[in-house]
Amino acid sequence: MIKCENLQKRVPMAGAELEILKGITLEIKSGEAVAIIGASGSGKSTLLGLLAGLDEASAGSIDIDGTDLGALNEDGRAQFRAQNIGFVFQSFQLLPALTALENVMLPLELQGQSNVSQQAESFLERVELGDRMGHYPLQLSGGEQQRVAIARAFANKPAILFADEPTGNLDTRTGEHIIDLLFELNREEGTTLVLVTHDAALAGRCQRRIRLDGGALVKE
Repeated sequence: MIKCENLQKRVPMAGAELEILKGITLEIKSGEAVAIIGASGSGKSTLLGLLAGLDEASAGSIDIDGTDLGALNEDGRAQFRAQNIGFVFQSFQLLPALTALENVMLPLELQGQSNVSQQAESFLERVELGDRMGHYPLQLSGGEQQRVAIARAFANKPAILFADEPTGNLDTRTGEHIIDLLFELNREEGTTLVLVTHDAALAGRCQRRIRLDGGALVKE
């Protein structure tokens, strides 16, 4: 499903280059649940962004189910993400002017799908927000906003779901509910799940852990 070879990321800084990722080579199988772990600044979120096509690598290759992300331009990567990838952010990234229902409907509408309202309602029901569909993000708790974000990410039935610290802004009890929800939908939909997390409980639920240290892959 996901293969990357000698993946590198460098950014200019004060007349020099900062090396964030140092030759990452890994493979993630279809349907697998994988946690990317490591200390702050180890390159976890950078790696996730590259695998999701949100950023471009400085060197190396990323192949997702036969598609070379490096061969796509920005528009091509955006189209590929819309068709194949869901993303859950720590900061939720909901549009404040849209209701919970409209936030979940939006990616389905952009894909030109039919019955978008019905599909969005179905996923909001599955995350136990059937009575909050008409509420705006500011009217929802942090846990409710994250559940809307999860419903939005799963609504277009992506082959891969990436999540960057999905429980980072939540209290322990709410975080546990979000973890259960992610893995429940992962099983039901057969989605490949790739998580960046500091949460030991969340990492422990995954089938495999990938540890980064200083931008390099460390064997567990």
